[in-house]
Amino acid sequence: MRLLQFLLRRILTGILVLWVVSLGAFLLFFARPAGSVARSLAGKEPSAAALQLITRQLGLDQPIPVQYWHFVDRLLHGNLGYSYATGESVNSILAQDLPRTASVVVGGMVMWLFVGLSVGILSAARARGLFDRIATLGVLAGLSLPTFVLGQLLLWGVFLQLNKRGFTWIQDGYAGPSQGIGTWIGHMLLPWITLATGSAAVYCRLTRGSLLDTLGEDYIRTARAKGLTERRVIFRHAVRAALTPVVSQLGIDVGTLLGGVVVTETVFGIGGIGQDSVNAIVQGNLPVILGFVLVAAAFVVAANIIVDLCYALLDPRVRIT
Repeated sequence: MRLLQFLLRRILTGILVLWVVSLGAFLLFFARPAGSVARSLAGKEPSAAALQLITRQLGLDQPIPVQYWHFVDRLLHGNLGYSYATGESVNSILAQDLPRTASVVVGGMVMWLFVGLSVGILSAARARGLFDRIATLGVLAGLSLPTFVLGQLLLWGVFLQLNKRGFTWIQDGYAGPSQGIGTWIGHMLLPWITLATGSAAVYCRLTRGSLLDTLGEDYIRTARAKGLTERRVIFRHAVRAALTPVVSQLGIDVGTLLGGVVVTETVFGIGGIGQDSVNAIVQGNLPVILGFVLVAAAFVVAANIIVDLCYALLDPRVRIT
């Protein structure tokens, strides 16, 4: 019962956040003279007939509150509008782009969690030792290397060099799991490494710092006084509690990245939400921009609700109220 009440409150809060985002986006794009809004939506050098059609279809000649009501009504019916550049619905664009972006984010997330958590836990268990110092250098290197530079280095140093030698398994561009798991991994491996490198460094330091703080807690000293092995103390008692800030960061990162992995998608020509967002901004394609903003906000809200539910599972000291 308490869990359901908590979940209901978080969902209502998330709906409120999405409403605020939709209101802000609407005012930003539509709270202007009808002619300028229609001209922005129609693209470059629109005809007078196109401007009149857009003004009539969207009701841009009506009062702002009426326009916002129609805007919300379209959103509630799942209508995110149409791209002026191609005439394609934003829903169709998202349906095509989301699997591409999700492929990059999910694979990269698995990779950076495995590396970041493993190295972070070992660094905390052997603090100020040789492994910890080497890991610190690796973290600094990962944080210092920009994503677009790493992506270009991987394309030149791995993709091109291997293809010159006839090894064509690793490719650029996008291939989905439906084309075969091996083909999918071959196309996604370099984007995963590019995306995971910087994040793995962040999660490594976050895990190490959080675990060191947890190892200083009273209940950890009590567990050691009972004669438990250090491995059991760390993995049975300390790690779960130490993962709380890691899960918080993960919720923010995944929610944000699903809204568009701009640099990685652009470097490798994947064509997901991030790359199409850049193209929409360059073209001034407001319906696509607005749809992507709302979808990205929904991902962030959903990710944070899941994170809050995970707290009680990870740390028994956390109680859902």
